[in-house]
Amino acid sequence: MDTIIELFTYDFFVNAFWASLLAAISCGIVGTYIVSRRIVFISGGITHASFGGIGMGYFLGINPLIGAGIFSILSGMGIQLFSSKGKVREDSSIAIWWSLGMAIGIIFVYLTPGYAPNLMSYLFGSILTVSSSELWLMLVLSLIIVLFFTLFYRTILYISFDEDFARTSSLPVDLFNYLLMILISLTIVLNIRVVGIILILSLLTIPQATANVLTREFGRMMVYSVGFAFLASFVGLLISYFANIPSGATIIFTQVVLFGLVKLIKAFYLNYNK
Repeated sequence: MDTIIELFTYDFFVNAFWASLLAAISCGIVGTYIVSRRIVFISGGITHASFGGIGMGYFLGINPLIGAGIFSILSGMGIQLFSSKGKVREDSSIAIWWSLGMAIGIIFVYLTPGYAPNLMSYLFGSILTVSSSELWLMLVLSLIIVLFFTLFYRTILYISFDEDFARTSSLPVDLFNYLLMILISLTIVLNIRVVGIILILSLLTIPQATANVLTREFGRMMVYSVGFAFLASFVGLLISYFANIPSGATIIFTQVVLFGLVKLIKAFYLNYNK
């Protein structure tokens, strides 16, 4: 216990702790919408498409996260636009943007002179290297997400579970679809440094699956998802630090273990109370 407390004297660990909390808030809330709306595949498309922005960022000499943010938002808008207006099947639209982003990213990384030393941290995550500026961006995003979902809770709830009913109720469904797509894109980009492009989708789905074991109510599922995401992220962070293994993969592994434990505990509880 003393060793864990001592870790909080190091700035990099404090940053990692706050990154775990902020990632849990943003991914827990947005991920609940993604899982409830059953658009996990869309999120996967945006996630991988963001690599195009990272590659362009390296090539242009700007922060790769800025490039990833722009490319992710454009990809999210493109998927939505192709599906709703372009009469392209949603899965085809996702595949197009997914492939385009990865291809552009690979091309620009190859064209960039020298070696890209931080590329692996964007692919697989490196929570111990999250900077203070990235933390501030994560904080702003988390506040925006909490405020947005609080103010428009019922509208988001209707759209998540019955979009046709939402349209017949004269709710601005298309506007909210685009706004939520932007929030999904930004959530993905700003949490890339926590678990990486390869694993970010897990942070948006596994805590929600764990929460869904205990509840099917949308509001509670968001709260439980945040709690499970933070618990797994912090425990995974500690394990990765002491075992000297990759943090992103350890966090996701811990989330899967937590999901299994919750399932087992509930099954045991139900059998015991028969």
